[in-house]
Parts: sequence; C-alpha cells; structure tokens
Amino acid sequence: MPMMTGGEALARSLHREGIRTIFGLPGVQIYHALDGIAKEPEIRFITTRHEQATTYMADGYARASGRIGSSLVVPGPGLLNATAGIGTAFSASSPILVISGQIETGRINQDVGVLHEVHDQLEVVRNISKWRAQVLNTADIPKAIRRAFLELRTGRPRPVVIEIPSDVLSAEGVVELLEPGTPPPPSGDNDLMEEAAQALMSARKPLIWAGSGVISAGGSDAMVKLAELLAAPVITTGEGKGAISDDHYLSLGVARGPTDPLRELVHDSDLILAIGTRFATAMPHKTQQVIQIDIDSEEVGRNHERTLGITADARVAIEQLLSLVSPQQTEDSDRMRAFESFRANRHTPSTLLEPQGSFVRELRSVIPSDGILVTDMTQVGYYSRTYYKTYEPRTFMTSSYFGNLGYAYPTGLGAKVACPDKAVVTISGDGGFLFNSQELATAVAEDIGVVAVVFRDDAYGNVLRDQQNKFDGRELGSRLHNPDFVKLAESYGVRGTRVESPSELGVALKNAIQLNRPALIEVPVGPMPSGF
Repeated sequence: MPMMTGGEALARSLHREGIRTIFGLPGVQIYHALDGIAKEPEIRFITTRHEQATTYMADGYARASGRIGSSLVVPGPGLLNATAGIGTAFSASSPILVISGQIETGRINQDVGVLHEVHDQLEVVRNISKWRAQVLNTADIPKAIRRAFLELRTGRPRPVVIEIPSDVLSAEGVVELLEPGTPPPPSGDNDLMEEAAQALMSARKPLIWAGSGVISAGGSDAMVKLAELLAAPVITTGEGKGAISDDHYLSLGVARGPTDPLRELVHDSDLILAIGTRFATAMPHKTQQVIQIDIDSEEVGRNHERTLGITADARVAIEQLLSLVSPQQTEDSDRMRAFESFRANRHTPSTLLEPQGSFVRELRSVIPSDGILVTDMTQVGYYSRTYYKTYEPRTFMTSSYFGNLGYAYPTGLGAKVACPDKAVVTISGDGGFLFNSQELATAVAEDIGVVAVVFRDDAYGNVLRDQQNKFDGRELGSRLHNPDFVKLAESYGVRGTRVESPSELGVALKNAIQLNRPALIEVPVGPMPSGF
C-alpha cells in the first residue's frame, strides 16, 4: 500500500468515485487538500468568490447532470457560509458532497479561539444533511469517502458533509484506496406491487402525481409509458417539472395552490398514484385512495391516511408496474376532452398575469427545448413554475421549499459547468441577484456562458406590495438602492445589455445564448401583481 498525505488520499478517493469537478474556495486549513487535488489533473477545481456559491454550484451541477456535485470549504465561516446551498440541496433532494476543513485534531472542541473554530461543527449541518462524518486518521479517508458516496447514491439523494482536520490532511501514512461500490436500486415488494397494479387497472379515473424522485431515478420515460397505458393524466410538483413534457397530451402541468383548477381534477380522481414526491401539497380528499411510491420510507403515507405505501426506487417500481398492468380497454372520451380543454385554457389571456406572462412567453420562445432555466425568488420566477413549459427532465430548477434569494445565478453556473453544450439562463430580481453578483467574476475566469436576466424594480417587490396592502400602506426595509447592472457586468468583463420590453428581452436573450459567453440582461420593471 502506498504512502501519501491525507490530501492526496482525499483527491485520489474522489477521483475513483468519478468526481471531475470541485467547487471551492482556498484557505489555510485545506492547503493539503488543494495540493492533493492539484496532483489529479483530471479534476477541475473552480474557485468561487464566496463559500455560499460553492454549494449552490455543486447543487446546480448535480441537478443538471444527475451526477454528484462536490464542494470544498474551510471550517467555521467557510462551512457556515455554505449552509445556504446545503439547505437548498437538502430541500430539493440533490446529491452534493461537502468537504470541510477542520482545525488541528488536538484543539477540536477545546474552545480556545483557534482560527475558524466552531464547537461541534457538524451539529450545525445535522438538520440539512443526510450523513455527516469526522475523519481523524489519514488511513480512514478512503473509507469515509466510500461511505459518503454510498449515502449519496442510495436512498433519497441529499447532501453529505465530511470534515477533515488540517493535520490529518497534511499527515503522511500508509493508505489503502478503495474501489467504488453501489448496490442496485431497491424494487418494490412483490405483493404490494401486485396490489397496486390491480388497483390501477380497476380505477376509472386514475391520476399520477409526479415529483423530483421520478427525475432523480431516471424514471421519466417509464412514467410516461405508464401514464399512456392507464390513460392517466400527470400533475407534477414544481421540482418534478420536466418529468413529462408539457407538450404531452396527458400533462396537466404544476399545481399552483389551493385555488388552482387542477384541484378539481385531483378530487375527481378515484385513485392517485404519487411517485417520487412527499405528496405534501396535493391536498386530496381524506377518503381518496393513494398509492405512494418513494425511496424514503419516512415519507410514505406521511401526508395522507388512506395510502398504499411502497418503498422503492421510482424507476424500478414503475417498470415493475409496467410489467403487471394491462392497457386500458376503453378510453373515457369525455374525460380526455376535459384534459384537452384544461390544457387549452391554462394559457389563455383570462388566466395569465401581466407582465409576467409576456416575459415567460419570450423566455420559452428563445430558450432551446433542452436549455436549462434556473429561477430565483422573484415574480417572473414564481410565475414560471406554472406557466413556463418544460419539455425535458433536469431543465427547470427552483430553490424548492427553502425559497432562498440569490441562489439562481451560482446554481446556473454549476449547471452550465455540468452541461456546457446546453443553454443555461437564470432569472433573478435585483435584490436576489446582488446576493451573489460577485460570481460574475467566476463566470469570466472560468468562461461559463450563463445568461443572467435581472428584473429590476429597485425593491424587494413582493415584500413591498404585501407591506403596502396589508399594513395600511406602511413599508419598511423593502426599497433598494441598486447599481447600474449593465456597468456592473461590464466591470467584470461580462457582456451587459439593458432592455425595456418583453420583445426586446427575447432578442437580447437569443443573441446572448448564441454567443455562449457570460452575459447579463437588465430588465427595468414596475410593480407586478401577485401570482399566488
């Protein structure tokens, strides 16, 4: 067995697990980790300008590619800064590996005021990570990495965090490198699958409710086949957008909220098949029968009492159902016409809001069908969850229930690194974009051709409107002083453009996508109506 430093053991183990890109920010406690990575020429290290961006980029990389995203930060403020992205990945069920440095082994939890010291650091991320580990011996690094990747590749995908003290990274020792190992995804219990198949074939009005688990399992094609076999319409969660093409005749889109007409179709169904979703927002009647398939046993049956629960990988379980379910003998023509009518009325002037509707139509008309749209917490972003048509898996991203401002642009950078041949567009408000505008420097340094669209209303617009409407016109803290975003972009070497209308946005966006270079488009807007 060879002698090597802990940093070399880390880098070689990551390489064996297939890691080819790491997003990170250098610092004293991880010098030897960086040196180990430098000795692995096939690993690309991308330096961000804030630790928050390391995990956002890792998340975007993972969600766009289906591969594991990875980040490297110093302990203390480094890991704490990264928690925004860790929390987002946790909420979106995204598999990212976060490697944090740690102070010297003998000083951990001594509370003596060592640089970057945080007492019991891993406790900080306990509730936003799937698994955590502290490695105190160089020889144990390969074991920890192997276990981390087993956690990332099995069960529900969520962040994993490992911390390694600086002296462990620098120490030389005899190290046994390990081969990757991934068990096959779990199938559903045979008896339960038979029961589910019989229930589906007996249902007169089945409906499929699809979440991000369908996408992460690679089960989209199989789910569409099952929907066609059952003549069952498909509603997706926001995270499940793209699991079925919005152009498919059985796609009904994303449910907006309790007042969405989709609720009527949910309540009219005599059986709901929920796949890869917590099923927390569906709101069926208490008496409705639900079949829930999810890889996380803790989520099965949690949000609906009358549930036939099956713990299994979404793709594997759907394929099991396909082998058990016979085609529908008769198709309810009235029901199919109702789906067609609903789809047609979903995008009529009476149901659309302006100016969001016009902006979203321009975005959709210009972004290629396989292009990736990352939406921040902003009015056009909220609106796009329902009205931006999505045609392929892994092409639409939100911050899920974490709902944090500023995530879109660095997440888009990570997505573009993972998929350099795809167009990647991010939409942000002015307030949110300035959370991570410094990553324009990263985009230029690494030539990451993301197009950032910034809607500028010089306010936290949603907050301002709510304050004015709910508190007799009083407002506090919601108006902003902004830079000239075009000049800001140009100061970093990014192509900046300002447009004044949806049609101008379409032209500018088309040009920016064709250039495939870092670009920013500023769009001055006024107050927008709420889409909720």
